[in-house]
Amino acid sequence: MFRSIALAGALMAGLASQAAADLLVIAQVYRTGPYANNGIPTADAFSDYFTLLNERDGGIGGEKIIVEECEFGYDSDRGLACYMDNRDRGALAWSPLSTGTTYKMIPPTMEDGVPMVTMGYGRASAVDGEVFGNIFNPPANYWHGANAQINYIKDVTPDRDMSGLTIGLVYHNSAYGREPIPTLKKLAEREGFTLKLYAVDHPGKEQQAQWEAVKADGVDWALLWGWGVMNPTALRTALKVDFPMERVFGVWWSANETDVMRVGRRAKGYKAINFHAVGTEFSAYNDLNEHVYFAGRAAGLANNLGTAIYNRGLLTAAIMAEGIRNAQKMHGTAQITPQQMRDGLEALDITEERLAELGFEGFIPPFKMSCANHGGQGLVAVTEFDVRLRGWRQITDYYAPDRELIDPLIRADADSFAAEMGIERRACAD
Repeated sequence: MFRSIALAGALMAGLASQAAADLLVIAQVYRTGPYANNGIPTADAFSDYFTLLNERDGGIGGEKIIVEECEFGYDSDRGLACYMDNRDRGALAWSPLSTGTTYKMIPPTMEDGVPMVTMGYGRASAVDGEVFGNIFNPPANYWHGANAQINYIKDVTPDRDMSGLTIGLVYHNSAYGREPIPTLKKLAEREGFTLKLYAVDHPGKEQQAQWEAVKADGVDWALLWGWGVMNPTALRTALKVDFPMERVFGVWWSANETDVMRVGRRAKGYKAINFHAVGTEFSAYNDLNEHVYFAGRAAGLANNLGTAIYNRGLLTAAIMAEGIRNAQKMHGTAQITPQQMRDGLEALDITEERLAELGFEGFIPPFKMSCANHGGQGLVAVTEFDVRLRGWRQITDYYAPDRELIDPLIRADADSFAAEMGIERRACAD
């Protein structure tokens, strides 16, 4: 199902087929189904940011951005159909917000040379730009996230000695939830802890058996890699079996404030990793207030502003917008193609100065991509839920990934994909 967002101001009836002068982005969304609680704020933020650029700046390079939504209900087959049914329409880039859909879209988008931006999700090895020439997953991926979780646990363990610890992964039984397992196995081998795996089938409404096993197995830390209804169910069930909340540690997709607040003050001590800031204390929000929210142009109810998931949607749109702007400069035209958009994304250099210009000073650490590196620097911080503020508080600096451990995993997985698909590595100077 498609929904057109009136980003260029009041979209008139004649805009049903957008003018050739407009630039098209198709957003795959899930505003319905068991994952809608997470999908809605992301979709709203993505559209709101492009509305801001259209209303405040007249678009990018003088070209308005048209965002069309394709509802897929977090069903990977429907997500793929969104692309296959629209692959000839010239959409500049795609952001499927689903690891399963990302996996299915990689072959056809590579065939077409159309970029995908999978920020903080998707196939971790897609950071290898020599193989995945059109896939971008900045500024951090799942393997960076798993590495940061273990680094934090090591830091708070006496003498930083993890031998004897048991760490459990309670994960969504999908491509997404299984993504950190190779990294965690390598880390367990190196650090000496025992890794236990507890799969939770879609959609995750029943977890009693898994959390009883976590408790019975003497797990010291439970890493939560959930999504949608699985997240609040996991927290409630952990409390029910008397597993300590301060030892439950979520990935960034298990950091939706509305999920956590469903257990109220009992969420005290719950932690999650993140790669960007939360809150509305950024000057970009002043412009969003003026041109979008108070002007009645918001895509939704504007009731998730500043939350982890909403801010992540803003960041996804901002990265895409910078890719468009960069491509226009590189190729000397405002009317860029998807292939030129790919070039713009690959050459992104998001500096502190540029973040300040965008109104996102302090929102994320600076990052840079290149021909070989499609994922940035992989910096990840740890946050803790503050039940008084009903939001997240950052409790560590950003952890840098252990490249000696992760880079060989990336290389091996990328090489495996290349062999499977008959792809030759391209030569990158960097």
